[in-house]
Amino acid sequence: MSGFERFSEYRIMWILVFFDLPTETKKEKKAYTDFRKSLIKDGFTMFQFSIYVRHCASMENAEVHMRRVRALLPKIGKVGILCITDKQFANIQLFYGQKTQTPNAAGQQLELF
Repeated sequence: MSGFERFSEYRIMWILVFFDLPTETKKEKKAYTDFRKSLIKDGFTMFQFSIYVRHCASMENAEVHMRRVRALLPKIGKVGILCITDKQFANIQLFYGQKTQTPNAAGQQLELF
């Protein structure tokens, strides 16, 4: 394998982990927090709330991390794992809207005299 193929945008992979975990009880909140912290410890970063991503040099490397995620699955809730190439990830379209803000209320004026 040449050096170029080693860094091909079709060989480099991205893992996306999507999850929807309950957080109503203390036990559920702990499971959520432990799962999230374990993802971060394994090199994942938050892409959006409940979506974490990790860059991997190859499919073989991605498989190692996907196995780790499967070993960490909480007992309840939904978790999805998606593995895509760097080329596919580069085609993502991101849109950032502005957060709506309420106008500042007119301030009260202090009269001294």
